[in-house]
Amino acid sequence: MFSKRRIYLRWFIIVSSFLILTLILWNTYLLFQTYKEEERDKMEIWSSAYQGINSANDETDISFQLMVLSMNTTIPIVQTSEKDSIMNVSNVEDYVQGDNVAKKDLLERLKAENEPIVIEHPSGNQYLYYGNSSLVTKLKYYPLALIAILVLFGGVILSYFKASRVSAQNKLWAGMAKETAHQIGTPLSSLLGWVEIMRLDNVDEQTITEIEKDVYRLQTIADRFSKIGSDPILVPLNVIAETEKSYEYLKSRASKQIEFYYQTNAEEVIIPLNDVLHSWTIENLVKNAIDAIKGKGAIFINIKNTEKYIYINVIDSGKGIPKNLFRKIFEPGFSTKKRGWGLGLSLTKRIVEEYHNGIIRVVKSEIGKGTTIQIAYKKQK
Repeated sequence: MFSKRRIYLRWFIIVSSFLILTLILWNTYLLFQTYKEEERDKMEIWSSAYQGINSANDETDISFQLMVLSMNTTIPIVQTSEKDSIMNVSNVEDYVQGDNVAKKDLLERLKAENEPIVIEHPSGNQYLYYGNSSLVTKLKYYPLALIAILVLFGGVILSYFKASRVSAQNKLWAGMAKETAHQIGTPLSSLLGWVEIMRLDNVDEQTITEIEKDVYRLQTIADRFSKIGSDPILVPLNVIAETEKSYEYLKSRASKQIEFYYQTNAEEVIIPLNDVLHSWTIENLVKNAIDAIKGKGAIFINIKNTEKYIYINVIDSGKGIPKNLFRKIFEPGFSTKKRGWGLGLSLTKRIVEEYHNGIIRVVKSEIGKGTTIQIAYKKQK
């Protein structure tokens, strides 16, 4: 109930904000039109005064007409003859007055802004072209600024809601993961007890060792789940040794149809690492490679140590990935398999990039030939 009220309140605030901004835009538009009409009236009065001066004789008092002409100090005007030759330019920058090209450019601009006013004259009609005053010009662009603010406001609101939803989902997943780890803990303790009983019963030691490895692996998985939602602790570790450890375990548990190859040009590279999460990363990449092969094939792990970076390449001979999916495969929920939630590679990306400040990407892939996924960690100076 409380959650629904919060949702309704949020939507009420959003809708109210949009309505207020829409009203402001509409009122600004009406104000703009009102000022344009007033300026049109002013220009018609100006043209009437100018026409009165032209038709006056020596005895006519034209002081009022002159006063009307002098009152226009803000609206730019250009007077032309019937043949479109420029006769007079007023209320423009000084450089325009002495530049014929600038005058013609100004005339073309004013023609686009407003309809001309016809001034009747004995020698032929004249035309008064006028532009918008600085106030009307500002009002013209004011709605654009408001629209930009509206779009920005909408973007911020949407980002906030999206972030809130993602945060809530992350908390839910973290809670479920921790609860799963807690539930797994009890049977794991029992399994370790049964392993000790098997030892006392003189069961084959190799069998016990293999079972023990799997139980400890389950403990590692439970430990991973318990760490979800918490900031991982990074300690200086040999990334090559940690990668090889995960590789050897996965190799021993994989199908005999898949050949494994491992190569490195260094024996020790120390970087800040969380061994549990790094193991999860390698496991996810190798398991995805196994799923991509579907039968006979090969997986090649190549570690390349350079001056600034350590590169871990996981190469498979699987079905390959289309180029348009190179980035999409790391998105939560994306999967080409019928089973699973599509979280493996997205978790891998988060572990590498958010927790270890590394980079993970698909280096290359060919349909029917295989894929190379690369992890890059920056070395400490």
